[in-house]
Amino acid sequence: MTQINKLRHSLRAILVVAIFFHLAALCHAQIAELTFQNEQSQQCIAIVNALERNHFTGKKLDKNMSVRVFDRYIKSLDPGRHLLTQADLSAFQPLKQLMYKYLKTGNLGPAFDIFNRYQSRSEQRLEYILELVKSWQTQIDFTKNETLVIDYEHKPFIRDTSGLKPLWKKELKNHIINLKINKTPDDEISETLEKIYANRLSRLTQTQSRDVFQIFMNAVTMSFDPHSQYFAPRLSEDFDIHMKLSLEGIGAVLQNEYEYTKVVRLIPKGPADKSRKLAPGDKIIGVGQGRDGEIKDTIGQRIDDVVRQIRGPKDTFVRLKIIPARKSSATATISIKRDKVKLEEQSARKKVVDLTANGRSYKLGIIEIPNFYIDFDAYHKGDPDYKSTTGDVTKLLTQLKKEKIDGLIIDLRDNGGGSLKEANDLTGLFLKYGPTVQVKTKFRVSRLYDEDPKIVYTGPLMVLINRMSASASEIFAGAIKDYHRGLIMGTRSFGKGTVQELKPLGDGRLKMTSAKFYRVSGQSTQHKGVEPDIWFPRIYRTQDTGESALDGALLWDHIDATRYSAYTSLQPMIRLLDDAYKKRAETSFGIKYLAQRIQLAESLSEQKKLSLNLGERLKTDADFNQKELALENNYRKQKGEKPLATLDDIDPEKEEIKEILTDQAKYIAADFITLSRKTGYKWQ
Repeated sequence: MTQINKLRHSLRAILVVAIFFHLAALCHAQIAELTFQNEQSQQCIAIVNALERNHFTGKKLDKNMSVRVFDRYIKSLDPGRHLLTQADLSAFQPLKQLMYKYLKTGNLGPAFDIFNRYQSRSEQRLEYILELVKSWQTQIDFTKNETLVIDYEHKPFIRDTSGLKPLWKKELKNHIINLKINKTPDDEISETLEKIYANRLSRLTQTQSRDVFQIFMNAVTMSFDPHSQYFAPRLSEDFDIHMKLSLEGIGAVLQNEYEYTKVVRLIPKGPADKSRKLAPGDKIIGVGQGRDGEIKDTIGQRIDDVVRQIRGPKDTFVRLKIIPARKSSATATISIKRDKVKLEEQSARKKVVDLTANGRSYKLGIIEIPNFYIDFDAYHKGDPDYKSTTGDVTKLLTQLKKEKIDGLIIDLRDNGGGSLKEANDLTGLFLKYGPTVQVKTKFRVSRLYDEDPKIVYTGPLMVLINRMSASASEIFAGAIKDYHRGLIMGTRSFGKGTVQELKPLGDGRLKMTSAKFYRVSGQSTQHKGVEPDIWFPRIYRTQDTGESALDGALLWDHIDATRYSAYTSLQPMIRLLDDAYKKRAETSFGIKYLAQRIQLAESLSEQKKLSLNLGERLKTDADFNQKELALENNYRKQKGEKPLATLDDIDPEKEEIKEILTDQAKYIAADFITLSRKTGYKWQ
């Protein structure tokens, strides 16, 4: 080692020690116990009364709900089951069935007692880990064949406090292994760990009474259903910002899952969607500013704090450290350029595709609809040219008819919904008249109708959906299916079949589920979503995405069908179309590639434990990367393209998976057009 390198190494070591002692000094003070305020007690009573009066389910806070609130509160505090013990839970057991009484009288004392136990244990854990970080290179054996349970749902709580430190040591060991897999030098590992855990301890000291109240109240609201939520004054402001179209960020919908911030879905044509670097199911564990800004740990942070770090001015970069959904045993760091979600990119667009199949040529129209949008200001002012999904699609259909298309594909993949009015009006473009959706509240069932007998397009219609097609997309797809107006292709949709209202409540606001959507056939879109007539390979894990992945999601049910005039059933034709598709899929290298990708991702994602043997983990990671690269290169070879040297060489702009499935949809469309003509199907 040269003298200069020795000097650099010494300076780095001094800097690491200085940072550690500075941060440790900031947060070494004993964390004070927190107590609730009188105004929080009154707000608690108001929240409980509003939920019991107005929530769609009609649930009441009783002994059964009391248990649910208690369990959800414990889970929200200690999702990894590494702080509280069985002994703690036994001590809190008398509170479990009495929580409803405390809530109705505004007595938040028991909730704060539980939180203070959790807070104290968190402090002990972080101080223990910070002490261990000083000597991890000699204190931790990376050759031992230990494992760490990562299946939190089925992981038991440790019996008592004597078992906690061995678990905490394993968790630190796993953190170090992840850093080593990412090729972080040992001296940088020490610096990184000291910053992360000292900052977590510092954040712990900043916890206030309002934070406890927020956590506990959401344990209450989300015991009714996962979309009901209390927004404290600061969060209420964030909600307003989130709802404005001018929001500048990356275009991702996030939620808490355990100690992580999980990506629920990406806004179509937003910065994250266009980057191809982030996907639904990915977990964000760190955020950095700029192209090379330091990644700051976000594990255990409130989601509003994480969102603030991700949000920022247009044309600036944000760096995210993630646990990819496709490879949950490793981490990755990505960079995304912030931007506004441009209205023109959110608009419906068309293209015409020429296809040769079945011994003849076909002209197919494809209309992609990223969301269901409407300019409400212009609409309410009576502007006849207000911008909307239905208005834009009407113009596109007029153009496509002039081009004499043989059939039409409406692409709703990744469309997260939007205006209910637009879902109804868009459905009306393809039907003569009749109801399109039923909306049930606690008190009555109402219906939305297409009252215009004019049909804008009467030809063969196909609708493409996937797991990210939600809400208004499901209403449209469900109506098209129930009326036998068209063919639904893809995978099961999201399953978001509930309606939320936002009500002022003191200084905050309460978002509460007030109604549920039902198809004209009486089936709910909730939880199950809409099932396609022809199933494509799924590219999103249902365990990680969709309504059914939400803890406590309302279940599927049905009501009476309403009166509607359906076209002739497509079922006999669907069987023939499905058989033809499956036969083609057997020889499609694109479909085989998708199936192999899914299988490879599942092999890691379904792990219940992680090895803590460094050599074994490095080998597992290298094997996975090698298999993934071989899979990509085999697919490229089939297409006549040059092989990749590394996975980093993949072009993020290419939508390979979508295009593979779009190609399959085109051939199904050709079969559908041919069969409908042979059998005389009409949609007049």
